[in-house]
Amino acid sequence: MATRPRGFGLTAEVNRKINEKYDERLEQQARSWIEQILGEELVSGEDQDRPLGMYKFQAALKDGQVLCRLINAISPGSVKKINTKGPNFLQMENIGKFIDACAKYGVPTTDLFHTAALFENTNMTQVVNTIHALGRKAQANGYDGPVLGVKESESNPRNFSEEKLREGHAVIGLQMGSTKGANQQGINFGKSRSITD
Repeated sequence: MATRPRGFGLTAEVNRKINEKYDERLEQQARSWIEQILGEELVSGEDQDRPLGMYKFQAALKDGQVLCRLINAISPGSVKKINTKGPNFLQMENIGKFIDACAKYGVPTTDLFHTAALFENTNMTQVVNTIHALGRKAQANGYDGPVLGVKESESNPRNFSEEKLREGHAVIGLQMGSTKGANQQGINFGKSRSITD
């Protein structure tokens, strides 16, 4: 695949801002979680306690095989066939299968990355965010393996009686404002402003 041309102007500025948001601490958490679930090193020979960095992390995930095995370990059978060899479009197909499996598993579509974000290294921040979103959803769906991130919030509906709801209608909330201290002192209608009286 041809290399992506370097952007200029607004494109370069947007890419720079996206890359500045990349957090190696979050990448390290995601990497450790993946390695614990799969039981293997993401990049052999690298120090487990130090982040790989955006480019090495992208290279480790680029073909989509690790991501497909990850979702299959969390939710068996999510990806039926993982392409192990072949041209770029088969690698991109692996990434697409992972994204589809995450959506079916319950990861919100707003948390998912686009295939090009990983394959062409255009937004690795979103890739890391997707892995964290998958970790949260795995906890919410009862996955009993390693944990990534905080637990997803749960619904907590409030059920009030009709009597309690009627009491609320009688109260004037502070959002409506207050008339305390309000008066019309100093307001003149019809008199012109002049320097001398």
